Amino acid sequence: MKRTLLAAAMLLSVVASAPVMADQGDIIARFRMISIEPDVSTTGTLSALNTGVNNATVPEVDFTYMALDHVGIELILGTSRHTLSSSIGSLGSVGVLPPTLLAQYHFNPHGKIRPYIGAGVNYTLFYNSDLHAGDAPVGIDHHSFGPAVQAGVDLQVARNLFVNFDVKQIWMHTDATLAGAPIGEVRINPLVVGVGVGMKF
Repeated sequence: MKRTLLAAAMLLSVVASAPVMADQGDIIARFRMISIEPDVSTTGTLSALNTGVNNATVPEVDFTYMALDHVGIELILGTSRHTLSSSIGSLGSVGVLPPTLLAQYHFNPHGKIRPYIGAGVNYTLFYNSDLHAGDAPVGIDHHSFGPAVQAGVDLQVARNLFVNFDVKQIWMHTDATLAGAPIGEVRINPLVVGVGVGMKF
């Protein structure tokens, strides 16, 4: 118990003595593990087949440039692979690469606890698709643009080190064809929940 209290006191001492987290001109790099939880909606034949998209847990990196003390520009990079299910069985899988650019507002830029919100746009690339219905290949559009919103908080634990919690909603979609005929649209629109660490440069 004494050791636990001593460790907690030392951590509080480090946090209390640490300087501000970020200022105009700083670059912040974060590494997160994210849970991607699709909110799927479909149209046409894909709806009749009860098409779904599985969750995924993957790493993500992002870089934020502090244009002003309160304003940051963040680029988020990560990729995942998702399996599509249906009432006739698995439809195969596809890779998803959605680089996302967000403008952020930081509410407490000189504090140890720094919440932020963000909004921006994502470009989604669907790649390495092996989708099929039985023996027939399913074709998809390989590109998608959509909005993205974000909320999170950085918790400073050392001079240039902090813990990060982050939630994003990203809108992405693709149209599907079977033997060249349209069979509907899949809107994935995932909720992305992440936790990780970051450093200021």
